[in-house]
Amino acid sequence: QLQLVESGGGLVQPGGSLRLSCVASGFSLRYYAIAWFRQAPGKEREGVSCMSSSTGKSRYLDSVKDRFAISRDNAKNTYYLQMDSLKPEDTAVYYCAAESITVATLDAGDYGSWGQGTQVTVSS
Repeated sequence: QLQLVESGGGLVQPGGSLRLSCVASGFSLRYYAIAWFRQAPGKEREGVSCMSSSTGKSRYLDSVKDRFAISRDNAKNTYYLQMDSLKPEDTAVYYCAAESITVATLDAGDYGSWGQGTQVTVSS
């Protein structure tokens, strides 16, 4: 059974940093596209970052470029989202997702495996 479990969320002041982790079980992440999404109250879920399995190419939501970085550790079957220079507008529940597609996308409809979500709150 495919399972994704996130951790690393919390409360941080503006300008601070957090690193989210997503541990996969039941499948090897090596062959999967991975992604992070977020959903703020009253808003639709949006793609934050993704990474293809074969090329390692990554994509980012414009508003997080140069602040967030996605990475994977296939040996640990884990991937990460490093978030720096956090802003109040980054406050949301963050979800990791994975799918056996060649090219990763920021479209939630392309992913079939999801984590349970972790809350990130940026506030002073």
